[in-house]
Amino acid sequence: MTGVPRIASCHVWQAIAVIGLFLTGLVLAPGPCFAEFPERPIHVIVPFPPGGAVDLVTRLVTQQITQARGWSFIMESKAAAGVVATDAVAKAAGDGYTLLIATPNHTIAAALKSRLPYDWERDVVPVSVIADVPELLVSHPAAPFDSFSGFIAYARENPGKLNYSSAGNGTLPHVTMELLLRRAGLQVVHVPYRGAAPAMTDLLAGVVQLKLDTYATSNDHVAARKLRALAFASARRSSLMPQLPTVAEQGFPGYEGVLRIGLMAPGGVPAGTIDLFAAAISEAVRSQELAARLKRDGIEPVGSKAAEFGALIAKEVAQWRDLAKAVQMTID
Repeated sequence: MTGVPRIASCHVWQAIAVIGLFLTGLVLAPGPCFAEFPERPIHVIVPFPPGGAVDLVTRLVTQQITQARGWSFIMESKAAAGVVATDAVAKAAGDGYTLLIATPNHTIAAALKSRLPYDWERDVVPVSVIADVPELLVSHPAAPFDSFSGFIAYARENPGKLNYSSAGNGTLPHVTMELLLRRAGLQVVHVPYRGAAPAMTDLLAGVVQLKLDTYATSNDHVAARKLRALAFASARRSSLMPQLPTVAEQGFPGYEGVLRIGLMAPGGVPAGTIDLFAAAISEAVRSQELAARLKRDGIEPVGSKAAEFGALIAKEVAQWRDLAKAVQMTID
């Protein structure tokens, strides 16, 4: 009888030892392995047709991120003044795999449209400003002035006799020109076109006298003396035309007309993922090669944080709303 307890005791201690090893293994074993974000390609929706400045900047930046971080992107164009593109992203899952390239068309729609299929404050959130493309005020050489101050003086003395072209009602060149005219107290007739190309064609032909454009699309015409450059609409002078003053320093402090290219995400994307994208963009646009490439076309690299972009969005929406009330502008 005395041998039975000893055998049982041996088995008990062996069992305890096995359980101990098992429990130790649970403590020491690594936890579940989670793959780092992103695990699959990121879908980027661009609210403009391929080939334009916004599409080009988006492709250059995503290519740089791919090269630096190994992320892959799928680009999709949804060209409809930004509303269709924004709505697609607003209704996407908040997992960081669907993103929106946003421009001032986003804030213009929020301010000027009476109804939108999404809540612009809740359904899409800012990530980062990628780059700024300042507008350039240009005129036809036959116009009765050869400087910005000359334009202001002539327009004041001849209300309604000048006209300017834009890519259409509610586009950035339209609202920023109206913002300038309101600040200056001028009456200049707006001639909207269906796109920037025909608006430029008629400016070159002298059908209209003025247009807010960009350095990239105007510079060759200015160099060939087919157009005159009157002023940059940026906060600071451009290194590409350092001799050309800004609108702000010629009597209109604080005035800006900038095509701001930013990245936005659906509401609900984790803050950590937002910060990850913002850091990747900042790293990309500040890389020496890409920064130089952008600046050659009059594009200023930015790479801001989400909060900074959010503040700019709020400022723009308020500005456009005030403008719309003052000049009775709508885009419905």
